[in-house]
Amino acid sequence: MMEEEELEFAEDLEAILHLTPEVQLAIEQVFPSQDPLDRADFNAVEYINTLFPTEQSLANIDDVVNKIRLKIRRLDDNIRTVVRGQTNVGQDGRQALEEAQIAIQQLFGKIKDIKDKAEKSEQMVKEITRDIKQLDHAKRHLTTSITTLNHLHMLAGGVDSLEAMTRKRQYGEVANLLQGVVNVLEHFHKYMGIPQIRQLSERVKAAQSELGTQILADFEESFPSQGSKRPGGPSNVLRDACLVANVLDPRIKQEIIKKFIRQHLSEYLVLFQENQDVAWLDKIDRRYAWIKRQLVDYEEKYGRMFPEEWCMTERVAVEFCHITRVELAKVMRTRAKEIEVKLLLFAIQRTTNFEGLLAKRFTGCTLTDIPGQKKPESPLESTNPFLEDEGGEDVGADKDEDLAKPRKPKAPDNPFHGIVSKCFEPHLYVYIESQDKNLGELIDRFVADFRAQGPPKAGTEEGGAVLPSCADLFVYYKKCMVQCSQLSTGEPMIALTTIFQKFLREYAWKILSGNLPKSNSNSMGLTISSLLKEKEGSEAAKFTMDELCLICSILSTAEYCLATTQQLEEKLKEKVDKLLVERINLTGEMDTFSTVISNSIQLLVQDLDAACDPALTAMSKMPWQSVEHVGDQSPYVTSIIMHIKQNVPNIRDNLASTRKYFTQFCIKFTNSFIPKFINHLFRCKPISMVGAEQLLLDTHSLKTVLLDLPSIGSQVLRKAPASYTKIVVKGMTRAEMILKVVMAPHEPPVVFVDNYIKLLADGNPETFQKILDMKGLKRSEQSSMLELFRQRLPTPPSGADGGASLFSFPTPEQESSRIRKLEKLIKKRL
Repeated sequence: MMEEEELEFAEDLEAILHLTPEVQLAIEQVFPSQDPLDRADFNAVEYINTLFPTEQSLANIDDVVNKIRLKIRRLDDNIRTVVRGQTNVGQDGRQALEEAQIAIQQLFGKIKDIKDKAEKSEQMVKEITRDIKQLDHAKRHLTTSITTLNHLHMLAGGVDSLEAMTRKRQYGEVANLLQGVVNVLEHFHKYMGIPQIRQLSERVKAAQSELGTQILADFEESFPSQGSKRPGGPSNVLRDACLVANVLDPRIKQEIIKKFIRQHLSEYLVLFQENQDVAWLDKIDRRYAWIKRQLVDYEEKYGRMFPEEWCMTERVAVEFCHITRVELAKVMRTRAKEIEVKLLLFAIQRTTNFEGLLAKRFTGCTLTDIPGQKKPESPLESTNPFLEDEGGEDVGADKDEDLAKPRKPKAPDNPFHGIVSKCFEPHLYVYIESQDKNLGELIDRFVADFRAQGPPKAGTEEGGAVLPSCADLFVYYKKCMVQCSQLSTGEPMIALTTIFQKFLREYAWKILSGNLPKSNSNSMGLTISSLLKEKEGSEAAKFTMDELCLICSILSTAEYCLATTQQLEEKLKEKVDKLLVERINLTGEMDTFSTVISNSIQLLVQDLDAACDPALTAMSKMPWQSVEHVGDQSPYVTSIIMHIKQNVPNIRDNLASTRKYFTQFCIKFTNSFIPKFINHLFRCKPISMVGAEQLLLDTHSLKTVLLDLPSIGSQVLRKAPASYTKIVVKGMTRAEMILKVVMAPHEPPVVFVDNYIKLLADGNPETFQKILDMKGLKRSEQSSMLELFRQRLPTPPSGADGGASLFSFPTPEQESSRIRKLEKLIKKRL
């Protein structure tokens, strides 16, 4: 058994020692080492291979073995030294532990002594301060008792004096005394359980109640509700009574104010009763003149009677405004049929002027003090730049000098705005109806003036300019908007906006669209029949220079109306209440002017396009097979260029202020002319090689002219927009590619078909058929070529039509073919 244990022990010593990662990391931190033997993942084979990387290195094996043995002996010595050094560690540790335990016992003893001494010191301090605390409490209670007794003495004496002074109406002394008594009484709230204190408190309340009743009686005697005021005016007694009322219940003060204002305005209610002539709107000035005199009279007689913080002058004015608003609303309901625009605007003008006067004189601090009244919302500060000259706008509907006087725009911080003028808002429909009628007459006058003066003449300053009636219309709109916003920013503004919309549409229809020169085709024909339907030898009516000038003027006017309508919408939204902003929308009217612009451009395009039709027809009828040599450009090209040079510079000059729409005109003309030119190219059949070369030369000439179209005939050369240049290059390059395919020999057929697919990238068999017709091939040859063409076409994407174009967008020929099919279908249905 002993031998087996010794063997197991020997095996354990020889076994590899595996340490946990935490222990290994701690050892590396305490004893950092770069020696491979100290690595946790040490591999003996790798280490030997490192020492002897090659066969030749084995010659030094003895030296390496000796070094390792030496290292082993040194490690054994170190281990032996450490083991021997630890033999006495256990005994030293036990000795150190005993010494620590002794030190701890000594420390506990010292702490216990310190704690005992602290308790003794605390007990000693308590005994020393016990008597001092008693003295402090006695002093504090004595001071409180003396103070309370003094307050009680003051309260008792003050209540006696207050009752005596109340009976003698010595309000001057009462005002100061009462406030002191109330302040002293506040100190006795926690002593109300004492009968004597409670009795004094009840006497104070009784004195206050008696003072309130007595002061109200004095004011009633001096200013009775009915009858004349007491001769001699206000007295010092009443002035002092007002000071007492400041200390009493606030209801006393409100009652005094209410009685005085009611008595002060009683004469107004009698003079301006509903059945009196002076109560009607035409004499509204007398109401405001009366209150002005009364306010001056009040300042002279009663200005010093009431305390300044009562703001009695403003209160009188505010109550007058409330009464006036109610009375005016009542009389206008009764005599609503007699209200005319001139009279209504006169009354509103005078009222808003009075409200502005109040804003200059008073602060509006009392608007929230009056029961049942709310402070009117101050209007929002407007960012409308037109406000700077709103004062120059007349208010009336005619040229009456009195009504045409400038009215200042309402101040954005006027707290009195609407305090009286609010009563006119239910009757503003009269103003709205008047503006409806006036705008209708204005549009009729514009139509009559246009017919009388005639359209603008080419070559004059009016040529291509904005029509004067347009500016007049928006100036009137601005005046109406300013007037209405000063009258109301609520529903009347919405009603006025509806009228604006109505007459913007009427202006667009009667003045702009109604005066566009008529062509042989209607607007539907402009897009389908005139531009895409091609009848050989057809001649469209040409516009004169004056008619072209008129179209440009209408286009410029429509652009001005479009931009100004957008600004008008923004200004209306600034003027109207926030809750109604969403109901203002002039998008439909802006779309109407955009339609006028589009129709005008379409007419210009139609005219120039129609002028080129005879030349294109002549091109398709020329015997291109018999052309023997290539010369200068053909006569039809010269004719097209001549028409372009005659029309485009005039159109550009007339559209100088609307450059972007001239660019649109150029783009639309190009998009119309190039497909038509390509379609006429397909009609030129058969074509010889020389004929194709001549057509290629003509195509290049037209391409050059089209690229220069925006600046043709201009002394200032401007580079054409990139979008326009791209359209011309793409379209005319296709025409050139068609002619190059026609020029190419059709033998061998495979090369011809591949060349066609490469140059045109068009997989439509109809287009290929047209190319074969232009080359003059026989039907038998065309059949074999078409079959080869279908075979050589690249495989279309999944889901795509095999006969569709190789491009994702249709070619001009395909688009024209689709429209022609659509025309045929429409004709059949008709």
